Amino acid sequence: MRDITLKPTTLRSATATGAILLPPETLAKVRAGAIEKGDVAETARIAGLMAVKRVPDLLPHCHPINVLQSEVRATIGDDRITVEAEVQTVASTGVEMEALSAVSVALLTVYDMLKAYAPAEAMVITDTRLLKKRGGKTQFGRRAAGARAAVVVLSDTVASGTKPDTAGASVRDGLGRAGFAVDGYEVLPDEPETLRSRLEYWLAQRVELIVTVGGTGLGPRDLTVATVQPFLDLELPGFMEAARAFGQARTPYAMLSRGIAGLSGPTFIATFPGSRKGAEETLAAVLPGLVHLIDVCRIARPHEGGYQ
Repeated sequence: MRDITLKPTTLRSATATGAILLPPETLAKVRAGAIEKGDVAETARIAGLMAVKRVPDLLPHCHPINVLQSEVRATIGDDRITVEAEVQTVASTGVEMEALSAVSVALLTVYDMLKAYAPAEAMVITDTRLLKKRGGKTQFGRRAAGARAAVVVLSDTVASGTKPDTAGASVRDGLGRAGFAVDGYEVLPDEPETLRSRLEYWLAQRVELIVTVGGTGLGPRDLTVATVQPFLDLELPGFMEAARAFGQARTPYAMLSRGIAGLSGPTFIATFPGSRKGAEETLAAVLPGLVHLIDVCRIARPHEGGYQ
């Protein structure tokens, strides 16, 4: 199965539909309740609901998920029975396969119940498709439209050449994949004055985003937060709260991060942890909100909504 470890959990829904074409005389028997195996529409509805729960058993690449709501409807028309299924969850992956499976199994149930009442060539399962889905990257964009970013790594050991940087490089590459133009990537020792100077430089360049990586822990040289905080005109605590909650679901140590985030003029600054895993999890957690802040709220691009 595909690794969805770093995909954010969101409210997700999907609606699918499909139909089975039937002769008029067969549909007349369905309406009259003259089918030996019982109520066709209700049995199909129940079969569809049961199918929603069995998708991971049938489709090898589907993850087991906690389905929070599902509904299946079967409608008897002039020349067909139409099935529509809606499924909803809060998860890291979508439910379109659950909705499509519900429709497919419901239609097969109709076929099975009516095969004694119509010739095979007259029973056609058709037009099974996804009508809509919401949640995840479909609804919450994860790509910025060319916004400029700078990544500043704080680490004495990396700056001295003792070990390579992996966390900052991962954030740089992740921002690039998300559509950011990374104007700067630099490694500094854990020196407040040096960091302060580079922040001033990048703020003067009016980049939309500055990400610092490292220095958010509890050590005596972890000075990033104290250095960045005076630059923030408006703190946005929800960003790092989301990151800590995301990380906490994966490791209990996430609670120890002191990372902060906020606006310095038109530039958003966020302080990421120095471990590669922590940095990647933080980026995954905040990216939808970050893209929304920059591309929709347009913090660096005035628009009619009133943001500056």
